[in-house]
Amino acid sequence: MTTALLNTQASMEMEQLKQRLKATWMTGDYDRFSRFMERGTEVFFRNLGIQAGDRVLDVACGAGQLALIAARAGAVVKGCDIASNWVQAAQQRAARENLTLLFQEGDAEELPYLDGEFDAVVSMVGAMFAPRPELVAGELIRVCRPGGMIAMANWTPAGFIGQMFKVIAKHIAPSGMPSPVLWGDEAAVRQRLSSGVAEVRCTPRMFSFEYPFSPAEVVEFYRENYGPAARAFASLNGIGQDRLRSELTLLWSAHNTADEDRTKVNAEYLEVVAIRL
Repeated sequence: MTTALLNTQASMEMEQLKQRLKATWMTGDYDRFSRFMERGTEVFFRNLGIQAGDRVLDVACGAGQLALIAARAGAVVKGCDIASNWVQAAQQRAARENLTLLFQEGDAEELPYLDGEFDAVVSMVGAMFAPRPELVAGELIRVCRPGGMIAMANWTPAGFIGQMFKVIAKHIAPSGMPSPVLWGDEAAVRQRLSSGVAEVRCTPRMFSFEYPFSPAEVVEFYRENYGPAARAFASLNGIGQDRLRSELTLLWSAHNTADEDRTKVNAEYLEVVAIRL
């Protein structure tokens, strides 16, 4: 097979993967799902020191929870995501709050923005799920101005969400892409951001998930609302779904620090802050 044919085949396979990823993130109700993450997202945002008037891009913004927090603080914000339904939901939330934000569909591997357009380029457990991390790193750096900040919150391999992903991965076919939680590994992050930045700071932090219902109900909440979990369950037969549900319930129960009718679990993430050269 010629090089041209191999390249064409690889391009087609990547496009198919991208379409599967888009369908995954458009599944469920990420707007509802993300409402339970707003407190932890505010903590992440406050740690960054973004000021009123700063030009901020939220990459893989989902339903806009981080972008909306930044806009409420006076930043000039844009957000993009591959899931067009959640981009629309984010725009509707901004309109209801009379906030001036621009949300649009966009790929973290090919951002639709100018070089150096933003003072801060941020991503809250979003860009980590794109399939080609080297392209993501290059784009985050490209659209940030010299001296500006690139900031990410990424689930770590050993943390609770990393463990949850491992449980799900046992039951479904491989995705054909690098593990997203490698963005939560400091060595991998430093290698990916080794060009174009003056410094990289990596700080492990804890994200608190709190739900007013039991661990078993949390698993159902994820199945109904969180795209990757919804797609994983949908790909299994009845027996497979029961096994996955049981394993996830055990995991949430083992880490729950609240009483049995409520759920509180701490999940480690890596706070990444890089300064653009």
